[in-house]
Parts: sequence; C-alpha cells; structure tokens
Amino acid sequence: MFSSSTLGITWLPPDLEEERWEFFNHPAKQEWYGSHSVSWEQLLSRFEYGTLVPYPRGGFIGDIPVALSYHSFKEYQTYCARAKRGYRKNYSRMEDALQCAGSLVLKAPIIICFNGEGLLFSGYRRLCLAWNYGMVPYVWLVSLG
Repeated sequence: MFSSSTLGITWLPPDLEEERWEFFNHPAKQEWYGSHSVSWEQLLSRFEYGTLVPYPRGGFIGDIPVALSYHSFKEYQTYCARAKRGYRKNYSRMEDALQCAGSLVLKAPIIICFNGEGLLFSGYRRLCLAWNYGMVPYVWLVSLG
C-alpha cells in the first residue's frame, strides 16, 4: 500500500532585497562569496534572470554541488530542529500553517551558482519544510558566471 499526502506548497520567485542580510551578514557564507569574487552588484544584475527549478533532497542541483544545503535529516536535526528558539519558531509556524491549511504559498529559496559551484543563499527552513513532508521544493537558481 502507498500513502500519499494532499499537502502542497506553491513556490513564487523571491525578492532579493528581503534576503539582503544573507549576503552582507551571514557569517558562514562570507568565505564562499570571497573565494568566488561574488559582489552584491553582480548578484543584483543577474537575479532577475534566475529560474524556478526543482531541488530534490540532496547536495547537488543537477551536476552542481550546493554548499551549505544541509540536506540530510541529521543536518536538519542539527541546524533546524535543535537550533536556537527563534530560528526553530519560524519553521514551526510554517509547519503549523501547512498542516492547518493544507497548502502554502512561499517564496522560493535561492541558490546562486558560479563556475559550476552552488551556494544555498537563503531559504533553508523552507527547503526543510518541503523535504520533511516528502515534497520536492522549487528554488530560484541564479547563475552568476
């Protein structure tokens, strides 16, 4: 027998300005930006050319390795389920809303790609929500090079 779910998420293109903190302040991502010589202006100029693409649970999107995607369930437990209360609280709110309403409309997580390497720029909790409910989320894939 096969059990299926009627839960669903509709993914919309994200707003880069709402994710600005991820570029200028996220400590774990600064090394990636620096080693790839990625500037905010470069990201701004290419962002509108991104596309919504499916991102099955894993460390790659197609042939592109995605840094900081924390795709395994063990990583989810470390970085989301056991994270500080405020971070976890936002995930719990999305999860409750999905269960209550049966569907959500969310802005897609962002993956940036440069020279065959990717970085999960933003949206980790949104990815986890979909992955943990057996859905394949969509991400906004932005190629910078």
